[in-house]
Amino acid sequence: MKIRDADILIIPGYRNSEPDHWQSRWQAKMATARRVEQAEWTKPVFEDWVASAQEAIAASNGDAVLVAHSLGVTTAVHAIHRAPELADKVRGGFFVAPPDVANPKIRPRHFMTFGPYPEDPLPFPAFVIASRDDHYTSFEKAEETAANWGALLVDAGNSGHLNAQSGHGPWPEGLMVFARFMKRL
Repeated sequence: MKIRDADILIIPGYRNSEPDHWQSRWQAKMATARRVEQAEWTKPVFEDWVASAQEAIAASNGDAVLVAHSLGVTTAVHAIHRAPELADKVRGGFFVAPPDVANPKIRPRHFMTFGPYPEDPLPFPAFVIASRDDHYTSFEKAEETAANWGALLVDAGNSGHLNAQSGHGPWPEGLMVFARFMKRL
């Protein structure tokens, strides 16, 4: 599948993705990309975030590709799990740095209201990209999560949380992985 033929849904995490974040940069370069907006980016409310993602998926043309980061991954997976009829509209999920939302040590603590993840296999192909030194999850937890979902795990090495703060503004390596993912769809 070519990027231009897909409805690319950018699903940011906590605090949104600032202009230097790879999600914002990719959105600016992809004509068919649009951001799933949230009413409150700094105090995420689980039901509201999931509903926003469900609305965006429902409005897609039937060839949606979910590009989620951090708490956006959690949002996307719960959106599909709670409304399985939307899965027919999704061709794939590109999930980067999913946080361990069931870990009581996670900060901010309200992330736990998004957990735990559904453990059922996803109804579409997915890549999970995880770092070995992400302070929001352990690599082992990311491996377990990807396995539960039937997703391919991509080891990003020691890359932090894969955001602008960890040096992943443009993230060309991620874009190459995304291009491979799209070829598989």
